[in-house]
Amino acid sequence: MTTLEAFNQALFLTINATTSTPHWQIGVALAVADYVVYLVPLVLGALWLLGGQHQRETAIRACCVALLALGFNQIIGLYWMHPRPFMMGVGHTFIEHAPDSSFPSDHGTVFASVALTLLVARMRWYGSLMLVAGLAVAWARLFIGVHFPLDMAGAVVIACVAFAVVMPLWSLAGEAVTNALIALYRKLLAWPIGRGWISQ
Repeated sequence: MTTLEAFNQALFLTINATTSTPHWQIGVALAVADYVVYLVPLVLGALWLLGGQHQRETAIRACCVALLALGFNQIIGLYWMHPRPFMMGVGHTFIEHAPDSSFPSDHGTVFASVALTLLVARMRWYGSLMLVAGLAVAWARLFIGVHFPLDMAGAVVIACVAFAVVMPLWSLAGEAVTNALIALYRKLLAWPIGRGWISQ
């Protein structure tokens, strides 16, 4: 075992719940691990439905960064499979999960991608919300035993790489993509828009 892997496992064991952990703590962690991720589409949807051009463009860019980062994760998983804690007999696991590669964490990647994009776009309130939520999900998924700490650190690195790839492309075509999607949105949702239920 390498020094880095030993550190990864040791840090995991300091966070991971045990059989003596109170049930309510595990219940909270399970809820955070499974359901807080739905905050991402809710926030991006709110930015689109209630915001202006800048908010909508940022929401689309955040989606692009997250999708590209998740694509990178799939490629990494194909060429370098890192087992999850329960596949190695390390710690305790409190939820059923497919025995696939743990590195990088998809949940962590989504939150890191969206938080980074929002913060760089100076949407500090929404970006901070995504950052705090992402940290909570990262803790919860370690606590219940389906990820190692380096899976989350790797997620942040992958999100930064995806952001760096998307930004120059976005400067070339982002405005056109945003305008095309806004035109499609206005056409498909003309009825509720006309009644003032959602932004034009």
